[in-house]
Amino acid sequence: MQDAPLVLVVDDDDGVRLTLRDYLELKGHRVVVSSDGVGAIKLLLDHEVALVVTDFRMEPLGGDYWIRFLRRFCSDLPVLVMSGLVDSDTGIPFPLFPKPFDYEALENRIRELLSDGT
Repeated sequence: MQDAPLVLVVDDDDGVRLTLRDYLELKGHRVVVSSDGVGAIKLLLDHEVALVVTDFRMEPLGGDYWIRFLRRFCSDLPVLVMSGLVDSDTGIPFPLFPKPFDYEALENRIRELLSDGT
């Protein structure tokens, strides 16, 4: 697991964020977590993140501003956006994964994105 790519999970819902972290770690992923975009920026600066898995609607930094930040300053990173409120017609430039989600299906999608980035 030491050599596994680092996944950043960003979600303001503690239950989703921490359960997803625990599930991904059990599946062999290295994971760091943040409850919002501000904390996520700090983690992006401090760690070699390979993939961002993020909620769309969060405070204080989420939604359109968070997506614009990722597109502008993290364009080399794969990003997967999770949301129960956003559909594919919103113009978000990253793949969407609907909430509520099946953890196994989400982990399979994460593996796909990580393998595409190598």
